[in-house]
Amino acid sequence: MSTMSDPRVFFAAERTLLAWIRTGLTVMGLGFVVARFGLFLALLSAGPARAVASGHGPSSVLGILLVLVGAGAILGAAANYRHFLRSLPAMDRPPAALRSLTLLVAGMVAAIGLVLAAYLAVS
Repeated sequence: MSTMSDPRVFFAAERTLLAWIRTGLTVMGLGFVVARFGLFLALLSAGPARAVASGHGPSSVLGILLVLVGAGAILGAAANYRHFLRSLPAMDRPPAALRSLTLLVAGMVAAIGLVLAAYLAVS
């Protein structure tokens, strides 16, 4: 067994979490655009499109689901990252690294996604 520390493992796991955060943000952004696309269509049409404009159309439902999927992906990645960090030997964790900062960012972005989904559902 080697006694040499390899912090690259820790930083690779952190980069992976940040990539999942970026992917979740992208999916949430796509969900917002899809949810608001129905409103855009309602504004373009002169007909009775109140169901779409009030947030009960299929594009709104699909958009809300995409926002929830993005937030869920971020939460799942954060849980996986936390579990992985607990399995790392202490020598592979850099002593000065703020391990909780990345988890805090992931939690805040996921919470914003859940608030966005709630906003889309009521508007």
